Amino acid sequence: MELYHSVARARKAFETGRSKCLDYRIMQLESLKRLFTERQKEIADALKKDLNKSEVASQLYETMGLEGEINLAVKNLKSWAAPRPVEKNLLTLMDTVYIRPEPVGVVLVIGAWNYPWAVTIQPLIGAIAAGNAAVIKPSEVCVHTAKVMEEFLPAYIDKELYPVVTGGVTETQELLRQRFDHIFYTGNSMVGKIIMEAAAKHLTPVTLELGGKSPCYIDKNCDITIACRRVAWGKYTNCGQTCIAPDYILCESSIQDRVIAEIKKAVKEFYTENPQTCTDYGRVINQRHFKRIMALIDDSTVAVGGQNEEANCYIAPTVLRDVKPDAKVMQEEIFGPVLPIITVSGLNEAIKFINKGEKPLALYVFTSDDKVRWRLLTENLTFQLSIQTNFY
Repeated sequence: MELYHSVARARKAFETGRSKCLDYRIMQLESLKRLFTERQKEIADALKKDLNKSEVASQLYETMGLEGEINLAVKNLKSWAAPRPVEKNLLTLMDTVYIRPEPVGVVLVIGAWNYPWAVTIQPLIGAIAAGNAAVIKPSEVCVHTAKVMEEFLPAYIDKELYPVVTGGVTETQELLRQRFDHIFYTGNSMVGKIIMEAAAKHLTPVTLELGGKSPCYIDKNCDITIACRRVAWGKYTNCGQTCIAPDYILCESSIQDRVIAEIKKAVKEFYTENPQTCTDYGRVINQRHFKRIMALIDDSTVAVGGQNEEANCYIAPTVLRDVKPDAKVMQEEIFGPVLPIITVSGLNEAIKFINKGEKPLALYVFTSDDKVRWRLLTENLTFQLSIQTNFY
C-alpha cells in the first residue's frame, strides 16, 4: 500500500507542474550534485561494505561521471528544452511547425547493484532534466548503499517528485503493477523480460540495459602486451562485475600461452602478488553469486588464479585455458573475475563463434590490421545494431 502511495504522491507532485520549470530542474540537479561532494564519505563507506570498493574507485567509477552528467545537463538544458523547427511539407505548408519537448510524466528507475550509484542516478538525472517525476528503486542487493540512498536523496532533492522505494523482489513486483510513463532498468535479461511483460500491460515504454557475453578477439599480430593489460583492467575492475567487461577471449592457440602470461603479469602489477590483501581489488557482491561463479569453473582448467574464500566472497583474478564451447562458463554471462580463453583457428572461426551467440553489449578487438577490424565490424551479425569496439 505504501508503494502505491509513493507513486500516487509522485504523480500528484508532477501534476502541480513544478517539475516543468527549467529553473526548478536546474536547482534539483545542482542539489543532487552537492550530495556527491557533501556525502562522499558516507557513499564510499557503504560501497566499501557492499563491494569492497576503495574510496578512489567510488569516486572514479560512481560519482565523478554523475557530476559530469549533471554539468552537461545544466549547461545544455535550455537548448534541449527549446522548441525545434521542422521542415515543412505539402500537408503543413500553411502551418507553424515545430517539435516541442515535453516530460512524459512519472518514470520508474530500477537500479543495479554492481555500480549502484552510477546506474541508478544516471537515468534519474535525465528524468529530472526532462521535467519528469521519478520513483527510484535502488537494488536491495547493495544493502548499505540502498540505505544511504534512502536516507540522503530525499534530503537533497524533492522527496515528493523523486521518492526512494527500498525492498526486494516483492516490492519490485508491487511497483511493476503500478502505471508508469517510462521504466528504466539495468540488470540481467531474465528480470528484463519480467519488466517488459509488466510494462506491456500499461503500454509503458522501457529502456533496458542488460549486459551479455561480450567477446574479446586478440589478433596474433597485435601488441599482445598492451592488449592483455587492457583486457585485465576491463575484466577485473570491480571484481569482474561490469556489464561491458570482456566476458571471454578468442585467440589462436599459438598465442594462448603468451596471452595467459601477459594477463598474469598485468594482474600482479595491478593487484600485487596477493590480490586478496590489495585495497584496489573488489569482492563478489554476496555468497549466492560467489557460489554461482565458482560452479561455472569446475569443468574447466585454471591457468591463473582460482584462489577463493567464501566467507569473504573473494575470488582471485582467474584465467581459464582451452575452454570448450559447451563448458558451463560459456552458457551464461559470468559477471565475475573469471576469464575463459577459447582457441580458434583464425578470424573466420572467431566470427562464426561470435555469431552463434546472443547479442551482448560490446565487442573488443585488438588488432593492427584494418582488414581484420573491417571484417569484425561488417560480418558480426550480432553487432549490427550494438557495437562498442577497441582497436589497437
